[in-house]
Amino acid sequence: MGRTFSVISLGCFRNSYDSEIIIPEFSSQGYSFLPSVSLFINKRNRAKVIDLLIVNTCGFIDKAKEESLKVISEVVELKKKGRVKKIIVIGCLVKRYRQHLEKSYPSVDSWQTIVNFSQSFIRRDKLLSSPSVGFLKICEGCLNRCSFCAIPLIKGSLRSKFKSEVIKEAKDLEKRGVQELNIIGQDITSWGKDLKTKSDLASLLKGILKATKKIPWIRLVYTHPKHFSDSLIDVIAKNERICKYIDLPIQHINDRILRLMNRGITKKKIVDLMGKIRKRIPGCVIRSSVIVGFPTESEREFKELLRFLGDVKFDRLGAFIYSQEEDTQAYKLRPQIHQSTKKRRFKEVMEQQKRIASELNKRFFDKELEVLIEARNRDVFVGRSQYDAPSVDGAVFLKKEGLKIGNFYKARIIDCLDYDLVGI
Repeated sequence: MGRTFSVISLGCFRNSYDSEIIIPEFSSQGYSFLPSVSLFINKRNRAKVIDLLIVNTCGFIDKAKEESLKVISEVVELKKKGRVKKIIVIGCLVKRYRQHLEKSYPSVDSWQTIVNFSQSFIRRDKLLSSPSVGFLKICEGCLNRCSFCAIPLIKGSLRSKFKSEVIKEAKDLEKRGVQELNIIGQDITSWGKDLKTKSDLASLLKGILKATKKIPWIRLVYTHPKHFSDSLIDVIAKNERICKYIDLPIQHINDRILRLMNRGITKKKIVDLMGKIRKRIPGCVIRSSVIVGFPTESEREFKELLRFLGDVKFDRLGAFIYSQEEDTQAYKLRPQIHQSTKKRRFKEVMEQQKRIASELNKRFFDKELEVLIEARNRDVFVGRSQYDAPSVDGAVFLKKEGLKIGNFYKARIIDCLDYDLVGI
């Protein structure tokens, strides 16, 4: 096999995409890619040695930083035991804390910052996700400048991939047999605002739909309510191949907190947008995310958020405890909320959302859903409907022999769990 290498990709879909981009670089240097790090960290396979291990880190919030540091420490231990010969650490964490990391981990061989984003199509040798699931990053960086967010400090301002290059990449993924195309970016609803073009996300989607006839599902991941246009709603509503799944992080609902967050939108506009989406795209699933414990958030303002979440009933919801990120606008806001208060508010949101999700899931009972099979766990096949994004949402469990991973099957739902479904 010669020299071998592998990649540990941490964080979000966007990081996984970047990890796929760098694989050809090392393949061209004569390394053979090992698709799974389990090949050399499995305790029953102690003799396995890998020549180069790349860790692509995330440095977005405290929890992500902690995970990245934990993995770096584990990989350094593997090197001490002779299981890894060379370590390269790249990504967002390195961009922000390189000097500190170099002092803390002297046995790491090389430190590199973020993967350069190309506005042109670059073919990826390997897809780190399921073979039937592909990701297409259409933009990098962000122009929104939310006061809590370090992404612009790490990734810079918005850079959009050219429309013709996006379509080339979509067609390439179609040729490779991808069944689900996930359109990703920090804020895909801002796509094209930096280009000298009148095109927007809605027109880009029309181009992708026209160029790719064999991809059954196209999913939009990370949209901003400020930029969610009527034309985008129309494209989603009128095209069956676009998943009826809206990923719409609102972050908060109180107007004062929204202003401090620099979200560029009001409570009324969020409520109006939600009503418009649900009216024009009947049956769609909406995922959102919120931040609890933002600096100066009062108990009354938190309760306003909690009541809103109880009233609007998002189908999917992620909650995050505010992370005080250096050099962001919110870093110096006072008072900062005590950690115990933030944890208590987080718990209240998630307990309420569990009840909401469980209740909403029941609407699928005895309904027929199209399910994409992604894995097998003993005698149970694991898949997803169009209403769940990979890795972050629920699953559909099917108990039947002879199913093939990467294929679609019609399933009748016979049981509804809190977040998952069981079908036949």
